[in-house]
Amino acid sequence: MWEIDVTYRKGLQTTFDRLYEKKAMLQNSRPLPNIALQKIKEALSIEWTYNSNSIEGNNLTLRETQMVLQEGITIKGKSLREHFEAKNHEMALNFLYKLIDENHLLSSKDILSLHELVLRSIEDDFAGRLRNAGVRIAGANFLPPNAQKVSDLLDELIQFVNINPLGLNDIELATVFHHKFVWIHPFFDGNGRTVRLAMNLLLMRSSFPPAIILKNDRKKYYDALNSANKGNYSKLALLMSQALERSLNIYLQALPDSNLGYTEISRLVEEEELPYGQEYISLLARQGKIDAYKEGRNWLTTKEAVEDYIKNRKRNR
Repeated sequence: MWEIDVTYRKGLQTTFDRLYEKKAMLQNSRPLPNIALQKIKEALSIEWTYNSNSIEGNNLTLRETQMVLQEGITIKGKSLREHFEAKNHEMALNFLYKLIDENHLLSSKDILSLHELVLRSIEDDFAGRLRNAGVRIAGANFLPPNAQKVSDLLDELIQFVNINPLGLNDIELATVFHHKFVWIHPFFDGNGRTVRLAMNLLLMRSSFPPAIILKNDRKKYYDALNSANKGNYSKLALLMSQALERSLNIYLQALPDSNLGYTEISRLVEEEELPYGQEYISLLARQGKIDAYKEGRNWLTTKEAVEDYIKNRKRNR
């Protein structure tokens, strides 16, 4: 069974608590208007497809991805594979949403089905099939296990997340699953897109929205995975938490009585009297020490989040 060093928890417990509070706020506000839910789901699905594919080298822009998926338009100058990757990810998402249930247990069949959809009409010979030879990953600080061990390792990982013997919270469980799946590297191609789908199945079956790793965080994402290879999960757990918080905030801001009031940090510093400057508040946001989330390359937070950080800091002295 997998052994996990959970010392990273100390620095992230406040963040975990905040995410669970936001999830409770969202659950207590349901049912939300169907039209609002549908619009958010559509927007997040397009963002999810765009970002996940872009991390793997797809050159379609967010707007082009939306045009391919919603308008059926072929983008001049973009390859057929890039178009297939967008459509395939959409099909995989549709399949994923059908699986979401709090009692659903992840299975190898789910993983293979997602992978088959991801590589459909791209690499049909390998779609939905575990690799049968060794692989090397450019830029990674590890060598994936021998192909003969892949099936058993994947089964062990699936059993681990379904049993959760270490009592990890939902965010931790999805984080560990994400890393271990990448380490096993069960397929010749499509591992990244598949794991970012499957780990969100774990979150969404627990009533969280999807955690969308942004293209702009690609380097940070790979660095976090490399740190996890050395047993340090703090960077990956933080990145996952920040991605999840962004999605939670998108839903919460759609509530009729929402008063979250997130503002770009540069603008917040200009408009409010705060004891810290833009650079320091941005650092607190990146480190997960304040309630903040990222849109594009910009961090957003609230005056209350900064004030709460100051109060907690004084209390802990």
